[in-house]
Amino acid sequence: MSIFRLMYHYFRIGAMNELQYRVNFWVQLLESAVALGVGLAGLGVVFSHTSDLAGWTRPELLAVMGVHILMGGLIQMIIQPNMNRLMDDVQRGTFDFVLSKPEDAQVLVSVREIRIWQLVNVAIGAVVLAVALDQLGGAIGLGAALIFAATLVLGALMIYSFWLILTTTAFWVVRVDNMLQLFEGLYAAGRWPVGIYPGWLQGLLTFLVPVAFAVTVPAEALTGRLSLSTLALAAALALGLLLLARLVWRIGLRQYSGASA
Repeated sequence: MSIFRLMYHYFRIGAMNELQYRVNFWVQLLESAVALGVGLAGLGVVFSHTSDLAGWTRPELLAVMGVHILMGGLIQMIIQPNMNRLMDDVQRGTFDFVLSKPEDAQVLVSVREIRIWQLVNVAIGAVVLAVALDQLGGAIGLGAALIFAATLVLGALMIYSFWLILTTTAFWVVRVDNMLQLFEGLYAAGRWPVGIYPGWLQGLLTFLVPVAFAVTVPAEALTGRLSLSTLALAAALALGLLLLARLVWRIGLRQYSGASA
């Protein structure tokens, strides 16, 4: 069974479960609206004192916000719930049920939990991006759109790999919740371009926690700021992190001793 068929299967299950509690949709909508309002208020405060921020104009920063919201929705819809469930399974010794399945264990733990109401954030992020594009002067060309889509995929793969590496440490460490919460705090910094931060923090948000490649780089692709070298670096880093995550995963599996051990 391919990963896409598995994702579709679990998406259907997740949708049926979530649709039983439709009030969650309105709760999510309210939370997303409040977060959007706070973000727009922050932009308003910044541009009430200046005409640009480290060379970024208001529409360009709106594009960064749109990517941040959209990527955050994807993380909370697929990556975060799956990694949290993996951590719980390892701690409780119920990971045996995953290992007993005929599908690759990494694939299974990566797609079995989907929170469909996070599509609200994905949709809001897309709307914010559309508004930013309109303020920037209209639609982008096909080539720029493809590059933007590619950078989004590369950024998502990097974030997934980072989360998997962190969560896999649960095979050795009892609790990794604090590290995951640290990521959430660092990801919040991605609502602004990484170039506005001090050099040490730029390095942290670029190479240790790949927030820059997940948010700023796609926004650069959308606003015509992206260089070919940065795109190549993003592709190389995404591949490197995927391979590293797979290696850490395989090593972690050898350390697992579940209920059947």
